Amino acid sequence: MADVMAHTDSSPALHGLMAEFETPTALVSAAERARLAGYRHMDAYSPIPIEELNEALGLRRTRLPMLVLLGGIVGGMSGYALEYWSQTMAYPLNIGGRPFHSWPHFIPVTFETTVLGAALSAFVGMWALNKLPMPYHPVFNVPAFVRASRDRFFLCIETTDPRFDRHATAQFLQSLHPVGVTEVAQ
Repeated sequence: MADVMAHTDSSPALHGLMAEFETPTALVSAAERARLAGYRHMDAYSPIPIEELNEALGLRRTRLPMLVLLGGIVGGMSGYALEYWSQTMAYPLNIGGRPFHSWPHFIPVTFETTVLGAALSAFVGMWALNKLPMPYHPVFNVPAFVRASRDRFFLCIETTDPRFDRHATAQFLQSLHPVGVTEVAQ
């Protein structure tokens, strides 16, 4: 019952609470402590790539490599099937006494369609998994967030988190010693 009460305490116009940090080490430490405290719906923003941040946030590996593999397999099989169909069923031409199903002859097309299928899967999959295009995000409402692309590091805990309580989460973020804690409006 306390979780229901805590979750209804947040207003619907609030996206979450954002803490601002000066160093990447402080951000990683804060994300790790937030994950250990039970927060799961959070995101971090940094002007530089930080490899430790994925583990600190508890993010799982992306499904993109599997999508690219499946796209390559489907592309290769489609190219081979097209070659097989066109050479043996639709237009069977006997040229130089070669067999209709000459698999070494099909390798270049199969390779090219494999690469095409994998590339298209990577392109479309990356856009879909990243939910792009996203021209607007609530974190852009925070005035200090303009520094996220220069020299500041941010951790945002969203209201969709089951543990989110406006006051308790704000106190928790303050205990991480940030530069500041800001409410992120929808």
